[in-house]
Amino acid sequence: TISSYVTVFQAPGFRRALLNSAIVAGTTVLLSLAIGAFGAYALGRLHFRGKTIVMYTILSMTMFPAIAILGSLFTMVRTLGIYNTPYALILTYMTFSLPFTVWVLSNFFKSLPLELEQAAYVDGATTFQTFYLILLPLTAPGLVTTGLLAFIGAWNEFLYALTFTIDDSARTVPVAIALFAGEQQFEIPWGDIMAAAVVVTIPLVVLVLVFQQRLVEGLTAGAVKG
Repeated sequence: TISSYVTVFQAPGFRRALLNSAIVAGTTVLLSLAIGAFGAYALGRLHFRGKTIVMYTILSMTMFPAIAILGSLFTMVRTLGIYNTPYALILTYMTFSLPFTVWVLSNFFKSLPLELEQAAYVDGATTFQTFYLILLPLTAPGLVTTGLLAFIGAWNEFLYALTFTIDDSARTVPVAIALFAGEQQFEIPWGDIMAAAVVVTIPLVVLVLVFQQRLVEGLTAGAVKG
């Protein structure tokens, strides 16, 4: 009912959790794409010794279950002094999103015709100009696809968000929803939880609808060429 939505937005920390989730997920995506695009270009277009080993090493980094490296990440977060801050979540989320981004985008860069680079070099473009002005825009479907998947993963992640945050200043929405309490002891406010789940899902639906065409292009290209 409407009262459940009113209760959700009046709940202590929920609006702050929405903001935290947007900041963490958005920053994770931007950093993953910015760093991953350079790595993907190197692996997809350049030739150097050990490239295959590097590729499979990057792929293997995505195979570890989140719980398997939780202890190591917790130690790292405490050592860096970023416990209970958004930086802790951004750093840990990038351990999964960055390798995935590099792996997917490298296939997009690899599929682009070599003649594009050669023509750019003939016209006097530098390597960076060729990458930034010519090749990168052509990988837009891949950027959108990996960006959306990374955003959804960071937005919905629960285990690390629960482990690395202890108060409302850094909590994200999955943890905030899990900590909803009823008016009485042992009461579970299912109505409020479902209302919050709908609110949290709306941004994801909007993003998918806005970038639907690019998303389909990226998934199709990845299926055929990757």
